[in-house]
Amino acid sequence: MAGVSDEREDWKNTILAGLANYIDAGSIVAGSAALALWVEVYGLSTDLIGLIGAFGPNAIAAGIGALIGGRLCDLFGRKRIYQYDMLFYAFGMLWLVFAINAWMIVIGFFLVGLAVGADIPASWSLIAEMAPDDKRGKHSGVAQVLWYLGPVVVLLMFLVLEPLGLLGARIVFAHLAILAVALTFLRSRMSESKRWLEANAVTSANAARPPRGAWRDLFTRQHIGSMAFLAGMYLFWNLWAGTNGFFFPYILRTVGDQSQTVAVAVQALSFLLGMASIYFIFMKFSDRVNQRMLFGLSALIQVIGMALLAVFPLTLPIALLHVFLMAVGQGFGAQCFFQLWSSEMFPTLLRSTAQGVMFAVVRICLGVFSFFVPFLSATGFTTLAWILVGFLTISGLIGFIWAPRNEGKSLEQLEAERA
Repeated sequence: MAGVSDEREDWKNTILAGLANYIDAGSIVAGSAALALWVEVYGLSTDLIGLIGAFGPNAIAAGIGALIGGRLCDLFGRKRIYQYDMLFYAFGMLWLVFAINAWMIVIGFFLVGLAVGADIPASWSLIAEMAPDDKRGKHSGVAQVLWYLGPVVVLLMFLVLEPLGLLGARIVFAHLAILAVALTFLRSRMSESKRWLEANAVTSANAARPPRGAWRDLFTRQHIGSMAFLAGMYLFWNLWAGTNGFFFPYILRTVGDQSQTVAVAVQALSFLLGMASIYFIFMKFSDRVNQRMLFGLSALIQVIGMALLAVFPLTLPIALLHVFLMAVGQGFGAQCFFQLWSSEMFPTLLRSTAQGVMFAVVRICLGVFSFFVPFLSATGFTTLAWILVGFLTISGLIGFIWAPRNEGKSLEQLEAERA
């Protein structure tokens, strides 16, 4: 019975930690779905659309939050960060609920992004450290399913509430704020990571030795190489994912000439397919098959799917085929493997710091790029599509060539091998 109880506790902790992914993706997609409404109501300029994309939870703000939160997480523990930053998230979301002008939207998204960014390294580290050694990929997959569930719920709410216009958007943002407050109380009952407590105790007991987990320890040749590999793979994939995720409904309405309802429905379909891909492929196989081959297959599917938009006119049938291939490919691809590998390739007292640094680099670069997406789509969608095909190709090559073989190994075994 104890084993069953422990396993149930592991899954409960994984879900509570992984809900950071739900509110992260939910925030991004809620802003995406509301973008067209804000343009109509507040007359947003192209510059301001780019600013919202660049400084929101999809980009720069999340990067800054991850950089700060990841370091604090290694210094003071996972629980302090992932519990209380949800209150900060709710505060930021209230700016969007009650926004009456464009600048309240920008401020709200920036605050939400800071909270989301701080939570990601804490939750990802906690999931890896609490998961059984032979189920680390499976537990990571649950967090990714929650990342997809947030957009599905948000987009379905937008479909139902569409007749309410901007009021419907406010209700969607309010549900995310309420969830963040509830999550604060639910996480208060969670325990601190045992691996972090043990590593911190060892460091504290050896006062004569230099403390482990210092900033300088991260910038060794080995850790820099791991960060370069992971950040490079994830950055180029994220340049596609962030652009596609935030602007796809906008592109469908303007370039594809589809209605708001069709645009939101197509987006919701993509996330449902992604959830199925995570469950039936990544969660089933990532702990026991060659991860390099699994990653390579996902990258190939996505390159083909994106190339459809570059080669053919953007019609609804092409958009649906594109959505199917991209959703299936990305479901067991770069996002899942970045969470898993970034938790495995660094020691406990540097794990969240490293994740925060990499996440910051990726999201800030995405923010800078997102500012120019409206201009690129205005000058020619085909050009933008080919750029995104290139991003996916580069990400796939980096991941396939340098993918580690960590399946089935404990975090302590992996750390010993690196040493």
